[in-house]
Amino acid sequence: MTNFKTTALLGAAAVALLSAGSVSAAGVKACLITKNNTNPFFVKMKEGAEKGAKAAGVDLKSYAGITDGDAAPQITAIENCMAAGVKGILITPSTDAVGPDLKKARAAGILVIALDTPLADPEAQDMTFATDNLEAGKLIGAWAKGMLGDKAKDAKIGMLDINKDNISVDVARDTGFLMGFGINVPDPKVLASEKDPRVIGHETSNAAEEGGVTSVENLLAKNPDMNVVYTINEPAAAGAYQALKKAGKTGVLIVSVDGGCPGVKNVAAGIIGATSQQYPLLMASKGIDAIAAYAKTGVKPKASDGLTFFNTGVNLVTDHPVDGVKSIDSKKGLELCWG
Repeated sequence: MTNFKTTALLGAAAVALLSAGSVSAAGVKACLITKNNTNPFFVKMKEGAEKGAKAAGVDLKSYAGITDGDAAPQITAIENCMAAGVKGILITPSTDAVGPDLKKARAAGILVIALDTPLADPEAQDMTFATDNLEAGKLIGAWAKGMLGDKAKDAKIGMLDINKDNISVDVARDTGFLMGFGINVPDPKVLASEKDPRVIGHETSNAAEEGGVTSVENLLAKNPDMNVVYTINEPAAAGAYQALKKAGKTGVLIVSVDGGCPGVKNVAAGIIGATSQQYPLLMASKGIDAIAAYAKTGVKPKASDGLTFFNTGVNLVTDHPVDGVKSIDSKKGLELCWG
């Protein structure tokens, strides 16, 4: 049975913020700093921020890094934003190396909101607006286990992470997938702490298509019988599929996280078996609303009930539902993709 539930509406704080609408803040300056400007996820996030800024009368400047995991361009952007006298910064941090500069921004009275990727240092951000990335991973892990059935005990799993730097979003999705699959994770804050022989290995994909190709080639060299591929995002999943096709491998389950329109189309085409859909436009637009409200009232955003972050929701998208795992199909996923 396929079910749909928008978890972004859970919790009093979430409902209050989502229903508040844009707050007029003419003359207020804000910055958006994404990991790069090529991944469709961040393109949509920028669109959401610009839409929210226009509605609220906020003067928005946008910056982006070059590659996922490269902090230097983001640090320069933070410095530029501070010099410009912004009231708030929205950022998808590439690494925790941006933390010290964000703490300086906070000390200067700037509201700092992490989008999608929380920083390890809780003092580096006032709030995170994000998918529950651990839950997103659990959904695709449970789906993969359900699809394999009795064969799950003999699975051969390849893991395509961002890199080896223990970036929070990387760790949460990776860990969630393993937990959902039923694999013990001794240290849920560290990548690759599991000892289960079903995991062939972890490869650096840089969350990019070309990285997905190389990662799968390396994993197949370790074990040509790989039958499950976890990917940090859908560009990496597209690369993984290319490598599997080139190697003549069929019947391999590919799972991912993002739920962007191109990724959902790949679910419909059978390239990706299941993906956890998140909502970057909502993250960014509500982040702008929070900055506008802060500029007007001095009140900072609050976390969703029972969580340490503001939850913008997640849904599993698949055309092959399994018992016990709530999901929506690709048709519904295309209606919702990155709203």
